Amino acid sequence: MAAAAALPDPAVFHFVAIKPTHYDDDGYPIQWVRSAIPSNTLACLNGLAEDVRRRNVLGPDVDFRIHTYDETNRRVRPEQIIAMIRRDGGRAMIGLVGVQSNQFPRAVDLARPFLAVGLQVCIGGFHVSGCIAMLPELPADIRAAQAMGISLFAGEAEDKRLDEVVRDAWAGRLKPLYNYMDDLPSLQGEPAAILPREHVRRTSGSLSSIDLGRGCPYQCSFCTIINVQGRKSRFRSADDLERVVRDNYAQGIGRFFITDDNFARNKHWEELLDRLIAIREGEGLNIGFTIQVDTLCHKIPNFIEKAARAGVRRVFIGLENINPDNLLAANKRQNKITEYRVMLQKWRAHGALTYAGYIIGFPGDTKESIKRDVEIIKRELPLDILEFFFLTPLPGSEDHKLASARGDWMDGDMNKYDLNHRVAHHPKMSDKEWEEAYKTAWETYYTPEHIRTILQRTAANKLGRLSTTLTTILWFTLAYSYEGVHPLEAGAFRLKFRSDRRFGLPRESPLLFYPKYVGGTAVKLVQYLSLYLKTKAMVKQIARSPQRYDYTDLAIAPPRDDEFEALDLYHETNGGEGALARKRRDDEIRDKAAAPVPVSIARAS
Repeated sequence: MAAAAALPDPAVFHFVAIKPTHYDDDGYPIQWVRSAIPSNTLACLNGLAEDVRRRNVLGPDVDFRIHTYDETNRRVRPEQIIAMIRRDGGRAMIGLVGVQSNQFPRAVDLARPFLAVGLQVCIGGFHVSGCIAMLPELPADIRAAQAMGISLFAGEAEDKRLDEVVRDAWAGRLKPLYNYMDDLPSLQGEPAAILPREHVRRTSGSLSSIDLGRGCPYQCSFCTIINVQGRKSRFRSADDLERVVRDNYAQGIGRFFITDDNFARNKHWEELLDRLIAIREGEGLNIGFTIQVDTLCHKIPNFIEKAARAGVRRVFIGLENINPDNLLAANKRQNKITEYRVMLQKWRAHGALTYAGYIIGFPGDTKESIKRDVEIIKRELPLDILEFFFLTPLPGSEDHKLASARGDWMDGDMNKYDLNHRVAHHPKMSDKEWEEAYKTAWETYYTPEHIRTILQRTAANKLGRLSTTLTTILWFTLAYSYEGVHPLEAGAFRLKFRSDRRFGLPRESPLLFYPKYVGGTAVKLVQYLSLYLKTKAMVKQIARSPQRYDYTDLAIAPPRDDEFEALDLYHETNGGEGALARKRRDDEIRDKAAAPVPVSIARAS
């Protein structure tokens, strides 16, 4: 590891935490004036660093300075950071935090200029942790980063583990690897995850984040969380939650994304929601939440009711597929398609905007079956937003581990592992067919006709939020159709800088770059405006219709007696008939168990 640069005033230490973005297909960092989702890792590291400063880990005479950057909404210029460190004096550590596989190439490129002047760099996040957890040896890209002098951090930095890294950096002796994968810490009582207000204002809706639990008990083969955060869940307390909410609210932030992969499986959910209800209803704090849940959350008594009272207005649901055979192939046995309609209708009844993730490329998929399944969802499930992902062997997942062991082809460019690019081959579809199927899925769901249907469903619901639904649909439609990025990594107004192009790619001539960037932006703005005006006119028409609250369709209609016989959901997909048979069998067993014991038998016993 390179020694720390010889700088004046050694009583200053700069902790620079950068959450990197990743490159677009032309090699430019994906950046926005405002991004969609805040970085919870950056918020956690900022909170932990604040705790390091409060406790004077480097001694009472050291001025511990924290600098945080989220590259999705703020340009990171290493030369300016280096100049700041030299101007202010002291020593420094550059931390590339929360680095996912698709962000690893960008993280390494950001490290280059810091390493060149002798500053210490450490990279942590899911890519490093997942590879260490699942592979017998480190892949070439991580080994190359180590050879450059980059230190690696695997695992989580709570339980004062950041102290060790900071002390080593202060001494100029960062270790090549900090590996905590075998010792995941408790979260209770840990410092609150918080970012300065100026950071949060760079996200859409001034949204901050909280993680109340880590780990997941399920065994989905495509998932990295179970192998990085563990299968035994760990939780924060209600006091921790209240502290995060109040600290953020004090700086004017009242909207939060709870980043837990499945909040419904947090065994303390009721205590946590009760605390939020007390804050909202007892004190009148205007707070709102977005959560992620599974498809069986509605079966937990009072869960949805209390979530609504606590301020949950947006819900991400891991639907993943409507073909039970595909779900079984991915070890996602917990999803029951026979529960999808009831679950979605219940969230709708409580005014929540529902999002669902849908994976394209399971072994049983074909181009035709994917289009058919999307049409079934449109017709029969009361879902607002559907987001599509390529089935991707992410490093850290069981799928990636097995594919590596078999020697299957996987794209060597980690930048493409964003779930929006195909990086493997499919057993049935050609590469072209798979890519076309992914494109077709987006185009099939977000048609003008179905956008009108979603808006009509929202308008017919007295708790529906028509304006919010409109802006969300526009966000998803514009991101994929015009920006060419997945909506979850989209933002408002794309930024591009000619000098920030990916390492190894030539810098474009200003005579080509600026006309293309400015002209392309102008064309997109016209397209945005055109779509906005059309949908806005549609919303006005729907809102003013005398029959607004009379609208109904198959998806939002109350359950029918012949529902299981009539719906294509159970009869057009492979495995649907089997799922229906299992439900009927389970219902019969439950009904028999609940049946009253005949009097004669009861007396005899």
